[in-house]
Amino acid sequence: MTAVEDLAAFAVGCRDDGVPALGVPGRILDILGLCLAAADDPAALATLRATRRLAGTPEATVVGFGDRLPAPSAALVNGVLAHALDFDDTHLPSVLHPSAGVVPAALAAAEATGASGADLIAAATAGIEICNRLGLAGYDPEQRNSIYFDRGLHATSICGTIGGAAAAALLYGLGADGVADAMGVAASMGAGLIEANRTGGLIKKAHCGWAAHAAVTAALLAAEGLTGPPTVLEGRFGFFAAYTGGWYDEDALLGDLGTRWEVERTVFKPYPANHFTHPGIDCALALRARGLSASDVDSIELGVAEPVLRTIAEPAAEKASPRSGYHGKFSGPYTVAVALLGGGGLGVSSSDFAELNPAAVTLAQRVRCYADPVATSLFPTAFAGVLRVRTFSGAVFEHRVDASRGSAGYPLSAAELTRKFRANAAALSDEQAAALASLTLGGGSAGDIARLTVAA
Repeated sequence: MTAVEDLAAFAVGCRDDGVPALGVPGRILDILGLCLAAADDPAALATLRATRRLAGTPEATVVGFGDRLPAPSAALVNGVLAHALDFDDTHLPSVLHPSAGVVPAALAAAEATGASGADLIAAATAGIEICNRLGLAGYDPEQRNSIYFDRGLHATSICGTIGGAAAAALLYGLGADGVADAMGVAASMGAGLIEANRTGGLIKKAHCGWAAHAAVTAALLAAEGLTGPPTVLEGRFGFFAAYTGGWYDEDALLGDLGTRWEVERTVFKPYPANHFTHPGIDCALALRARGLSASDVDSIELGVAEPVLRTIAEPAAEKASPRSGYHGKFSGPYTVAVALLGGGGLGVSSSDFAELNPAAVTLAQRVRCYADPVATSLFPTAFAGVLRVRTFSGAVFEHRVDASRGSAGYPLSAAELTRKFRANAAALSDEQAAALASLTLGGGSAGDIARLTVAA
């Protein structure tokens, strides 16, 4: 069997034989909350306006808005909503965000087909697992970094398209051959460049939306008879040849399918910012809790893993003075400044990035980023960092974390996850939010879940 055939057989087994309790309903709920929280995001609204112009057969719901659109279009908008705040989960050590692409694809296909809650959960589980394994297969353990990332590629959208296609194909009732074809078709559709992480632009928000849209489209095309190449992943002109120069870790991709679950290495974010910034935020919040005032800060040194500097510290001028609040989410100096000035939610909230904060920009100018040896040695299985602050009086404050909050070493509690969802679902009444959480975690149907996401 080829690689895609192995993955397809695994996916069909998830649907037909069931999956273990891996917390995927909680990931679906997390994505629903993020979609609700992003209802006024400009990128999401632009996507919704565009899809309304392309409206066709109403099949699936846009979370929070109530629009009924064709399943691929609903998946597109919901995927943009899910990723817009940069608050979605992360798989380690591949450092991709699986749920924001896979879950919107699964929700749209499930609603369009009237699938059961159990089938939705099984499909989402299979899709997230396949997405994670594709990402991990492109992780080079010797370099301790993603080959996708080194080539400027957003593994989240590229791998999410294929994982989402598997999930959607399961919900459209396809067998192993059809699921393999859906993934083979989807492999020609996934895309995403990460330059926006460095110098700005809203396009990164759309990456998970396009992945979900392409995923559902690929499944529909496969259902109608469009086929994909059986060697689409490992072939001479296949996925890995195109995206990783031909190198990939076969065991990471296919080893112990169904017994070793990469879903379990997918962690929730406590802060709506690029995950590489989280150690600095953790340190800043800890120093603030010890009595450090932002008004007393003379200079700051932020030590993080060497590979992340190019994302959150370079170009230095851009990171010290980001172009927008959203751009600031990818800046180590700016996120540290926001945390020191005082954030909301779980320490730093979406409202802290709604617009550029002049005080945070001023404080960010005093931050110097450097490669910390300890953080570098722990990356990327853990995101570590150290913050050293000198005050105008000459006092020095320092705090180090060896694993950022929300990671496997410092997981969010059930109460914290509930608080995150409730803050994101603020547009809903308390009763509606409680009903949505209960139905989602209980495996309710996609149609019933979608109806509860629209504010009364």
